[in-house]
Amino acid sequence: MQRSNGSAKRHSSQGSRPNFAEARRRRILHWMRSHDAPILGGELAKHFRISRQCLVQDMAILRASGEDILATPRGYQLPRGTNQRHRAILACRHEPERTGEELQILVDHGVKILDVIVEHPLYGELRGSLMLESRTDVQDFLQRVIAKKATLLSSLTRGVHLHTVEASRPEMIVRAKTALRARGFLLK
Repeated sequence: MQRSNGSAKRHSSQGSRPNFAEARRRRILHWMRSHDAPILGGELAKHFRISRQCLVQDMAILRASGEDILATPRGYQLPRGTNQRHRAILACRHEPERTGEELQILVDHGVKILDVIVEHPLYGELRGSLMLESRTDVQDFLQRVIAKKATLLSSLTRGVHLHTVEASRPEMIVRAKTALRARGFLLK
């Protein structure tokens, strides 16, 4: 009998854990909605007193349940309302040394760089989230590339890559494309 009581206790405590975890995930979403900027995973984990691995698991579960959570180099972020934003996909090509120049042209024209995409012959489309919208963002990104000794995705395709970009007005994207074309970055 005692054995079954112990078993019942284990089942009831396990039964309450998913409820606790679900409540925590709801609190994480609520907290993220109250912040406009990306939040580092370490900061979220510390705030909710969970391990970084637990946070990664929570984010995966939230995404699988349909939440649109972006994992950017600057942290986790919920997308802001994009009803009045205009998007475009730009096809570019350049040497790695010119990455900063390309990115700065875009942000200087008020264009936010959402991602970089390359077409890999084995894996298909590979996408990296960027979320760059200022010169400071570009500089921070380039410093992380150097500090981590990272290889740019575009190095897999001899410099050919796509950027999904957005701006509040379509003419901002048109002017950015004109500037990119003039500097030899734009493929088409």
